[in-house]
Amino acid sequence: MARERQGIDMALGTPGYPETAADIIGAANDAIRAGKNQYVFPPGDLRLREHIAATLPVPTDPQTELTVTVGGTEALFLTLHALIDPGDEVVLLDPGYEQFRSTVTFAGGVPRHVPLHAPDWRFDPDELASAFTSRTRVVLLNSPGNPTGRVLTRQELDQVAELAGRWDATVVCDEVYSSFVFDGREQTSIAEVPGLAERSVVVGSLSKSHAISGWRLGFVRADATRTTAVRRVQELTTNGAPGPLQLAVGQAAGSADLRTASEEMGRRRDLALEIFTGMGMKISPPEGGCFLLADIGPLTGGGMDGRAFTLELLEATGVVVVPAAPSFADPVRGAQYVRIAFNRQFELLHEVERRVRSFRPCGQ
Repeated sequence: MARERQGIDMALGTPGYPETAADIIGAANDAIRAGKNQYVFPPGDLRLREHIAATLPVPTDPQTELTVTVGGTEALFLTLHALIDPGDEVVLLDPGYEQFRSTVTFAGGVPRHVPLHAPDWRFDPDELASAFTSRTRVVLLNSPGNPTGRVLTRQELDQVAELAGRWDATVVCDEVYSSFVFDGREQTSIAEVPGLAERSVVVGSLSKSHAISGWRLGFVRADATRTTAVRRVQELTTNGAPGPLQLAVGQAAGSADLRTASEEMGRRRDLALEIFTGMGMKISPPEGGCFLLADIGPLTGGGMDGRAFTLELLEATGVVVVPAAPSFADPVRGAQYVRIAFNRQFELLHEVERRVRSFRPCGQ
């Protein structure tokens, strides 16, 4: 519907910022023209794996502990199919990226949801503990989180570590947005936490950090035993990510200035917060990532759900957000929320501000 109306997309996380580095684009062109257009070693080009290993906060053997995947999506798919059997339980934070729940069930797993409580989207330690059973095999985290923007604290990760150790569960964390954390925070990877490091699997991606989402380059970082299992599943799926694009990123990805990109993303977050809280939405400032999870209740008076609001906003202004109900295990719980992407150029954000300035939902 947005395409039909030539709307401004504030729904999808496809990067409008940062821009793809010219060096990476040039390296891809060079690799293709040089004839590097065939299969590469399925676990990934070694130079790219060495580059990824150098960016991680813990020592990582690129030969035995890293696997390049077709985006973070395949990384999650391979990991869960390698780790769980039908009927095994997976602990999930709720709300969360809706693909987590789908991938768990696709692999035959049973989701066990732990609610994150508004307004700051934190879990209750007792509720977390009660989600673990003798069938728990995996805890699936996301930090910084989609859609909440939460960055899990060391204390929260320690609580997860204690429970994972007690129940002998593997902890998987999607750290795709780790390049974007705000207000002086430091991202803590699960691979850094005692009690988690030896049972951790990190899912990562270059899609957002390097603005190459269409290249589909992600990775799995795990110990050698789990890596072997992940690679066995990979052999039965894609058997490897695009060769020349891997070569290009391995050669030129170091040219990307991730620290500056994080600071600039924080400025975009601030502007997006100003725009949408100015409309009357209630939003807890995200600590990382590229999304706002916005409560529209104060703006609509509670008389409109996220889908109806999204359609009315699109029709009236041409600005596209997305209903957040699918991010919740119980869609009713998320009925009053929408998700808004702010990884956009300033010019686009200012145009959004101009369009929504006078918007009022029907009946308000």
